[in-house]
Amino acid sequence: MPDLLLELFCEEIPARMQARAADDLKKLVTDRLVKAGLTYSEASAFATPRRLCLHLTGLPAETGASREERKGPRIDAPEKALEGFLHATGLTRDQLEARDDKNGQVWFTVIEKPGRSSADVIAEAVTATVRNFPWPKSMRWGSGSLRWVRPLHSILCILSDEHGAEVVPFAIDGLEAGDTTEGHRFMGPGRFQVRDFEDYVHKLKGAHAILDPAERAAQIAHDAQQLAFAQGLELVEDKGLLAEVAGLVEWPVVLMGEIGTEFLDLPPEVLQTSMKEHQKFFSVRKPQTGRIEHFITVANVEIPDHGATILAGNTRVLGARLTDARFFWDNDLRVIHAGGMELMAKPLENVVFHAKLGTQGERIERIAALAREIAPKVGANPDHAELAARIAKADLASEMVYEFPELQGIMGGYYAKAAGLAGEVANVCEAHYRPLGPSDAVPTEPVSVAVALADKIDMLTGFWAIDEKPTGSKDPFALRRAALGIVRSVLENRLRIGLGKILKSSKRVHNNWQEFLDHRHMASIEREATSALGLTPEDLNRYHEDSSLKLREAMKERLPGVKKSVVGFFSEPGRPTISPDSLLSFLADRLKVALRDQGVRHDVIQACFELGGQDDLVLLVNRVKALQDFLATDDGANLLIAYRRAANIVAIEEKKDGVEYSGAPEAKFAEQDEERALFAALDAAEPAIAAALKAEDFAAAMAEMAKLRPVVDSFFEKVTVNAENQIVRRNRLCLLHRIRTAMRQVAVWEAIEG
Repeated sequence: MPDLLLELFCEEIPARMQARAADDLKKLVTDRLVKAGLTYSEASAFATPRRLCLHLTGLPAETGASREERKGPRIDAPEKALEGFLHATGLTRDQLEARDDKNGQVWFTVIEKPGRSSADVIAEAVTATVRNFPWPKSMRWGSGSLRWVRPLHSILCILSDEHGAEVVPFAIDGLEAGDTTEGHRFMGPGRFQVRDFEDYVHKLKGAHAILDPAERAAQIAHDAQQLAFAQGLELVEDKGLLAEVAGLVEWPVVLMGEIGTEFLDLPPEVLQTSMKEHQKFFSVRKPQTGRIEHFITVANVEIPDHGATILAGNTRVLGARLTDARFFWDNDLRVIHAGGMELMAKPLENVVFHAKLGTQGERIERIAALAREIAPKVGANPDHAELAARIAKADLASEMVYEFPELQGIMGGYYAKAAGLAGEVANVCEAHYRPLGPSDAVPTEPVSVAVALADKIDMLTGFWAIDEKPTGSKDPFALRRAALGIVRSVLENRLRIGLGKILKSSKRVHNNWQEFLDHRHMASIEREATSALGLTPEDLNRYHEDSSLKLREAMKERLPGVKKSVVGFFSEPGRPTISPDSLLSFLADRLKVALRDQGVRHDVIQACFELGGQDDLVLLVNRVKALQDFLATDDGANLLIAYRRAANIVAIEEKKDGVEYSGAPEAKFAEQDEERALFAALDAAEPAIAAALKAEDFAAAMAEMAKLRPVVDSFFEKVTVNAENQIVRRNRLCLLHRIRTAMRQVAVWEAIEG
């Protein structure tokens, strides 16, 4: 069975597009082949800066013949319906036959397709793929109509087996498929012929081009580590940069150079970021000091002087880049020395955070107030927490962060230390953004925890206040990440805090803030309305005092052509309110996500959360884990069944009788030993469960509940609930309600699935 080798050779493909392009090539071609009836065994795709390659194995020589029956419109259908069917099938009317159908007579046809050679099918699939390739950006060149990421130079497309190779004949915009390609742009020997995939890979490597990007990346990493190790240094690993650089070269040549001594006192993050963003250099540090002193660059060509010329040019360009970084650093330090972090943060007063939530400076004031309130609950000094909150985002106004936004927080820590602030305060600048993702650590220092929680809680309550909540598919303000950060910070630091009270405090701050913004906005609109409508102050006073709204309606008639903001002044839309319960539910959803990897069931979390007042997440998780362990036992599983049975019987009888059986049952009406045993068991279990829950000993609470299982089972086995005596019946239904109430101390069992 033949194998297919396809190569599309062009000018340099941007590194960021290569991996996706290789995947797209494989999917698009194979989908078209399979749809045409051409199957294969394995498929693999590769990309280098100058080529996309697809290799398929186990292709048949031709597709099998097919026979398909197609049902068309009814015989009495409009003529246009029949014409559409004929056009879609490519048939004529005399090729149709009338058949009886449940809806009357219908046109039918049988379409028989003979087998086709694999070469013909491949030619069509490749041509369609190339002409409709989904590049993020593409271009046209010359006089052709083809669009490609960069000018396409040649197409290699061959089918090979043990008898040799055969070119798949087709052409795209004058480019005819062949069996030749070329290697490296400068070191390659020119075009060469290939027989199959193994021959292709071997000859490419001989022409100084490594096809597999994983192989190129592995070679770069190995050579870079060896160069650094040979001089007692270590490479700063960067998987993202490694993947990008592997997409920039076909024949990686790793070289190491030195950073000028005048730049070595810059923060290592500045050196690393500047070299990575501007030059695609790897950083090399001295293990003893952690200081970055060298760089590694990856060339795409070998030269006789072993890279000396390349290193000289790169060092010169790097010096210019780092001179800019030093300029930003020195200017920022000058601001710090002149007025501290407060002076650096001053411009944030004029930076809009969100049109409905004020400026960054105003948001910082809210975070500072909330951090001061949270601080005692997490063991932090309130003064330090408030100070840290005020300076945590100051570096957003620095020149360095303006140039390198990814250094926000990191530079703030350096500037705070330069301003003489305590280490725990300076550390907040970086730590309060964490965790940035599922693999990122949470802040652990008390002051950092207080500010991080305040920052994320302010985000949630703020956007809840303006009704900008996440939807199923959109979360533009990363509120889910903020909520997950709150959950992880609380759980991993074992913080025993009531989030409900904190959310209410944040709600109060936001409501006060919204009232201020509304007042400020209203004053602006009043001035605009006065100017646009020729209103007098007396008109506006009457507007505010007029409860009948007649004046408002009269004024709205005079509004044609006036700006929407003025119209909004008279319509006064209501502002959403913040519901702490809604926010707690949102946090509970994130808690389910956080605990999913630990094997904690989402329905068990919901069963405990629905008890209400479960804003102590550490306590909630302890309860959840104890309940899940209990449900995994025979006692737990059977008690759940008994609970549902009791709840269902009570619900059915209440609906039928139109009354509630929630009264206290009396033991004196018990007629059978099983009833009396259940009364005794509940009398013992209820206070024991309550005491265990109060002591936060959930395992003990579950153990006390387990004692109910045999007596409840016996009750249902021996006792008829719907007795003929109505007093006894009512008492037994109330007893079932008591079972439900006793067990509901632990969880809302209705929420448990299965």
